[in-house]
Amino acid sequence: MLELYQQIEEATEKIRSVWSKKPHAGIILGTGLGSLVEQIEVEATLEYEDIPHFPKSTATSHRGRLVCGMLKGVPVMAMEGRLHMYEGYSLKAITLPVRIMKALGAELLVVSNASGGMNPYFNCGDIMVIEDQINLMGDNPLIGINDDRLGPRFPDMCEPFEQKLVDTTLEIARNEGIVAHKGVFVAVAGPNLETRAEYRFLRTIGADAVGMSTVPEVLVAVHAGLRVVGLSIITDMCLPDALKPAVVEEIIAIAGAAEPKLRTLVLGILEAEAANLSTGCG
Repeated sequence: MLELYQQIEEATEKIRSVWSKKPHAGIILGTGLGSLVEQIEVEATLEYEDIPHFPKSTATSHRGRLVCGMLKGVPVMAMEGRLHMYEGYSLKAITLPVRIMKALGAELLVVSNASGGMNPYFNCGDIMVIEDQINLMGDNPLIGINDDRLGPRFPDMCEPFEQKLVDTTLEIARNEGIVAHKGVFVAVAGPNLETRAEYRFLRTIGADAVGMSTVPEVLVAVHAGLRVVGLSIITDMCLPDALKPAVVEEIIAIAGAAEPKLRTLVLGILEAEAANLSTGCG
């Protein structure tokens, strides 16, 4: 972990050379959710390969571009496409962008994903506000010699997703007529989807939705001292007794169709942040 500090310094220097503002929020956009960037008053963009030490996104539907600008009056950095363990990257590499966001001044991380629903009360296209997480990826980005400049050796995870933000997001959903649930997200390494037996196991240990991302970024965000809000679009139902083969194109299509709902929630969250900042409560 000791090499990260220099990598962060070099990456932030590059970003500051094209965008001088201090971001309040970092946003990570998952599968099929990249159109949120169309709402940003763009002030600068950088392809991932142009940022030192930034891995290149290879996942389907992930653009691979950092977008900087204003959204609902809040300065933001948005990752248009995320990185995954199944692409062959280490978790330290995958989570480097979160550390860069923190180094540039971000206080809030908004993370989204497309996930498989295991709670029978969910439906495809619903939104799940993540209230807790389970790490079954077989790795952790915090393993190694700790650099105290980046965060504490043993970060506490009693509230990885800020409860106040969870409540705010659910209230926004109710006011907008959006079906949103509160639930637990479990991350696995992938890239294969799970067997029926694995879905039964994941449901038994308390998970409501499963995916191949998000947890590493949240671990690093907590380590770095960022507040976090997480949103999942349920793109396929993973009920072991009624399981059918998943089709990637259908998953991306469902994520895209549900994206306006997620966009409404993210904009509402940032609007609340802007209000808090203006009153000095943020």
